[in-house]
Amino acid sequence: QVQLVESGGGLEQPGGSLRLSCVVSGFTLDDYVIGWFRQAPGKERKGVSCFNSREITEGYADSVKGRFTISTDSAKSTVYLQMSGLKTEDTGVYYCAAVQAVHFRWNDWNDAATYTFWGQGTQVTVSS
Repeated sequence: QVQLVESGGGLEQPGGSLRLSCVVSGFTLDDYVIGWFRQAPGKERKGVSCFNSREITEGYADSVKGRFTISTDSAKSTVYLQMSGLKTEDTGVYYCAAVQAVHFRWNDWNDAATYTFWGQGTQVTVSS
C-alpha cells in the first residue's frame, strides 16, 4: 500500500524555520518524483518544490527560492522540506505527493494533477 505521511508543521513566527518530513512507504524513492504543495484556505493547491530522485534534480517556486530546500534520505524513505525565512504567505496545509519519474515532465512539476499519490497534509502557520 502506497502511503505518504507528512509531519513537522506547526506555528512559527515570520522569519522562523520549520522542517517538514514526508515518509513514504509502499515504494522506494529512487524512481519517483516527490513534490511539496501547499494550500491556503480558499486558494488552489500550489507547488512549492519537487525532487526528481531519478535525475537528482530539484525545483522551486519563485516565491520560495533561496528560502526552502528540498532533500531526501533514501535510507529513511523520507523527503524533507527545510523552510527558513518564513513569511505569512507561507501559511497553509503542506502536502507531499509522488509520481513515477517515467511519467514526470518538468513543465508540469507544479501541477497537482501530475502526482498520483498524496499525503494527508500538515498545517504550517506563520504568524506573529
